[in-house]
Amino acid sequence: MYTLIKNAHIVSPDLEISTGSILIENDLIVAVAAGDICSPAGAKVIDAAGAMVVPGFIDLHCHGRNNFDFCDGDAAGTQLIAEKKLEEGVTTLLPTTLTVSHEQLCQALSAVGKCDPRRGCRMPGVHLEGPFINPKAAGAQNPAYVRLPDAAEVDRLNAVYPVKKITYAVEIAGGAEFTSAMLARGITPSCTHSAAKYSDFAAAHQAGLRNLSHFCNQMTPLHHRDIGLVGAGLLHLDVFAELICDKLHIDPAMIKLVFQTKGADKVILITDAMRAAGMPDGEYDLGGLPVIVSGGAARLKEGGALAGSTLQLATAFKNIVEVTGLPLSQAVKATSLSAALSMKLFDRGRLEPGYLADIVMLDREFKVTRAMVGGEIRC
Repeated sequence: MYTLIKNAHIVSPDLEISTGSILIENDLIVAVAAGDICSPAGAKVIDAAGAMVVPGFIDLHCHGRNNFDFCDGDAAGTQLIAEKKLEEGVTTLLPTTLTVSHEQLCQALSAVGKCDPRRGCRMPGVHLEGPFINPKAAGAQNPAYVRLPDAAEVDRLNAVYPVKKITYAVEIAGGAEFTSAMLARGITPSCTHSAAKYSDFAAAHQAGLRNLSHFCNQMTPLHHRDIGLVGAGLLHLDVFAELICDKLHIDPAMIKLVFQTKGADKVILITDAMRAAGMPDGEYDLGGLPVIVSGGAARLKEGGALAGSTLQLATAFKNIVEVTGLPLSQAVKATSLSAALSMKLFDRGRLEPGYLADIVMLDREFKVTRAMVGGEIRC
């Protein structure tokens, strides 16, 4: 089956075509060209009418939306999240858990496994944020469930549903060894909720650490006597930095600095969205901790720490274009390709022949008008 997208403003990493066409055969892109492509007989034709057409967004860090959280362990709620993420342009998602009990993690992963892959976005694996974090940098995570790195626990969870990524604190006992153990299992290790010194990072980096989750948030800041995790992320250009670009978690000037230092190739936009995403202001919870959402900002009721976000990825894309002034063909790397490469998902993140036809269309205000997964319109 063929599908032709015409009259498209095509934006892909290192590629921008003001008016072009994309030909899809089944679930793969087979041709991209300026102007028109002669469509095969019987092809479905979609007129983009000048809309921006980009690779489907990849969100590696999302806890929920529409008043559901993956840690609820509710299969219907998990399915709803997977479908609603399409509305913000996300075609690949890593459901992200919290620092909770092992039993609750098992329930959460089991619920992901019950979702219908023919509906919503792709979910190739989950992201465990915790429980192996530093309680001194717990932020909005529940310190009652913090525990030491345990590869055997990860193995038990991986048997329920594939674990694709894990966020932990490298400085706690066994941190560097845990890094190697995760890489040996094909799981991407990432660090935050950490009080690591630069020397702690260096040991984990030597073991293969190449990701820093929600960069700048709940990690050791840059200091001239010890550059900490923030300094490490800026210094080591082989490390991916994940950013919550809602202009709240990170100041616009810092967003600009990170992009100028690392380039969009090594920046990954994430939402870190909690259940209040897509919902009105009010009272919610995160991992059992009460949260107040006001003006779209989610904060713990006790202490006022930021508790995830209500950010949507299409908005994050708009924000970085406005803040950095980067050409679209560079900025778009941070929405998809950099995440794909960090997770070794080499079949997505570009609008090029041979890549999955995971495609999003945006209007001039960066609002999603259509989302396709494997060439199928799902939103």
